[in-house]
Amino acid sequence: MNYTQTLDWLYARLPMYQRVGAPAMRLGLDNIVSLSQALGNPETQFNSIHVAGTNGKGSSSHMLASVLQTAGYKVGLYTSPHLKDFRERIRINGIPISKHRVVDFVAQHQTLFERGKYSFFELTVALAFGEFAHEKVDIAIVEVGLGGRLDATNIISPVLCLITNISKDHQQFLGDTLPEIAAEKAGIIKPGVPVVVGENNDEVVKVLIDKATDVGAPWVLAKACHTLPTDLLGAYQKANVDGVMTVISQLKDFEISQLQLEEGLRNVVKNTGLQGRWQVLAQKPLTIADVAHNGSGIEAVMRQLTTLPKKKLHIVFGMVADKDFSTIASFLPTTAVYYFCSPKVVRAKVVSQLVEEASLYGLNGEAYVSVEHALISAQQNADIDDIIFVGGSVFTVAEVL
Repeated sequence: MNYTQTLDWLYARLPMYQRVGAPAMRLGLDNIVSLSQALGNPETQFNSIHVAGTNGKGSSSHMLASVLQTAGYKVGLYTSPHLKDFRERIRINGIPISKHRVVDFVAQHQTLFERGKYSFFELTVALAFGEFAHEKVDIAIVEVGLGGRLDATNIISPVLCLITNISKDHQQFLGDTLPEIAAEKAGIIKPGVPVVVGENNDEVVKVLIDKATDVGAPWVLAKACHTLPTDLLGAYQKANVDGVMTVISQLKDFEISQLQLEEGLRNVVKNTGLQGRWQVLAQKPLTIADVAHNGSGIEAVMRQLTTLPKKKLHIVFGMVADKDFSTIASFLPTTAVYYFCSPKVVRAKVVSQLVEEASLYGLNGEAYVSVEHALISAQQNADIDDIIFVGGSVFTVAEVL
């Protein structure tokens, strides 16, 4: 099989949460443990930092990778989901895994994969860990996929953990309350492994600190630092930078100078290829895309968006059906013009339903047959001093990149 055929095989044979939602979930570590054992336990062959959280874990992971790269280390980076190409999930010093490595991995172990009932995510985790071990990275930054305690990435024994932020998302898997969700995220905390807590909600912090204390993990709250500048433009990145700077201050056995820290934060996109975080797509009119897709994420983005000087705000908006639109809608401005659409995934909320629900919250606009058509219409209607925003889902943003 070539690369395209290999991806088709993966998508056809292995359920993928990002595409189909709950039916793809395989919460629990038994599968990934057995798969990893069959592959020689590659996760034991490199240092790692484990990053969990509701929002900010992806940006923080890329920041950490950029800083460590700048300091001269060979850095693996595992994140999810991808926006355009599967290989974005697995990078070494910013370079995506090669197509032939993906093809060879599947070809070499295809019989094993067919015999086991492994999820798409479990397989990609195994591929990433195998690649990091093969390439002998100095350290890998590993982003949790969903939750923490039962996430497939939780077989690593990291040198340090970071928990960025906790808010309501994926309640069907993680619990309905913030303490319940925090308990799942806290599942990455391990005996003797330092943990940086980036959260500032008192009841959440208590859950995380109690877990760290119970297992004997040193903990520290992320400091409100004199935040260094970063090329990630979202105002919400300040809290992420604070967490990253605290991690660097706690990281032993890795030498990172102040200049390397500053340079790494200024060049996250260049060094790691991160996309979709307050990404400016055009200037006239100013067009911004952001993958924020839950209540707290949308709130942060809209808070910044509504402060920008503009004549009119145009929002291209599409989302998946299993998100709580009522919470998200409460943060969307009623003064904007909306271009509603459905991204091309099974989980997408039907655009007619989205329009109907949005109208209940005073959010008015037209339905479009695709994200592309919605964006084109927004571009045609907007003046050069207006702003166009594209968001609501990772998949909506992916289609315009």
